[in-house]
Parts: sequence; C-alpha cells; structure tokens
Amino acid sequence: MVKSFITLSPFLLIIFSTLISANPGRNFSETLSPSSLGLKKQKLTHLHFYFHDFITAKHPTTLQIVQPATTNNSSSTSFGSVWVMDDPLTVAPELSSKLVGRAQGFYGSASQSEFGFLMVLNFAFTGGKFNGSTLSVSGRNTIFSAVSEMPIVGGSGFFRFARGYAQAKTHTVDLNTRNAVVEYNVYVLHY
Repeated sequence: MVKSFITLSPFLLIIFSTLISANPGRNFSETLSPSSLGLKKQKLTHLHFYFHDFITAKHPTTLQIVQPATTNNSSSTSFGSVWVMDDPLTVAPELSSKLVGRAQGFYGSASQSEFGFLMVLNFAFTGGKFNGSTLSVSGRNTIFSAVSEMPIVGGSGFFRFARGYAQAKTHTVDLNTRNAVVEYNVYVLHY
C-alpha cells in the first residue's frame, strides 16, 4: 500500500498543482479584453449644471468639520480648514430649477497664499439616463480664478471607466454669507 501511494504521489502532485493553477480565484491579476465586460466604443459626454454651496443658510448644504486654532488668527485663506458637502446640482442657476444630482464629498483649504481648495467629491446623479451613476473628482480648485479645472478620476454606473475634467466658474457668491452658486462644465470619456 505504501508502494502504491509512492507511485501515485507524483501523479497526484501534478493533478493538484494543475487544479490550483487553473483556479482563477487564486490569481492576483489577469488581462481582459474590454468586450468581455460588455464595453464597446468610448463616448465623450458634456454635462452642464450648477452647484449650490450654502454654508450660512437655514438648512446649510456645507458644514465646516475642521478649523485649526491657528486659522482663527493668522490665516487669510482659512488654511487647514475642512468642509463636508451635500450640495444640490441643478440645470439652471436658480435653486428651484430641475435637480439632476448632488455633489457629495469634502474640500479643504490647502494653500497658505490663496484660496486654493483640495476638492474630493462625487457628482451623484439622480435622474434620467444617469440616475444612480457617479463621477469622481479629485483636484485643486482655486475658487477666485476665472475658471478652475479639476480632473475626473473615475465613475460608476453609466460612467464606468470615466476620465476627463470639470471646469468650475463662480456664477454668484456672497462674500458675507460665503454662499455660492458655481457653474460646471464637465467633459468625460467613458464607455
């Protein structure tokens, strides 16, 4: 019996190693063709909407969550401060216009010399063919520039494998309340 096992052991070793290497769940990575995921031709989509950022309103859409002690006295740019947002996105600058989604994420003052924010957010769309889809933005927004450009770094749903850029232009701002409406033009490549 021991002799039979010894004779069979090289054969069993080959079978087990074949089974283990054939199991795709054990591979760290594999190369796929886009068509295997149902991906076809890339499209370029242009989105245009308005972002409503209300800090000092009866129902604010943005809340400050970090305010360093030094910011109170020495920083003209609120350096180190962080806000979290859930801002409505509309088709026109009026808040009463059609809601197309929300801008959800955070931004922080990341410059000591100008109002330059690090923006990390998702545009979460809530209607039409984009309902349930998102675009992810991660970049620098110099809010007093004529136009700020930030990269689109990904997406979900309709915008899987997205990449592109978003241009932000202040439509209106009240410097006393710090409430703003920002016009966005987003250009995104996706499948």
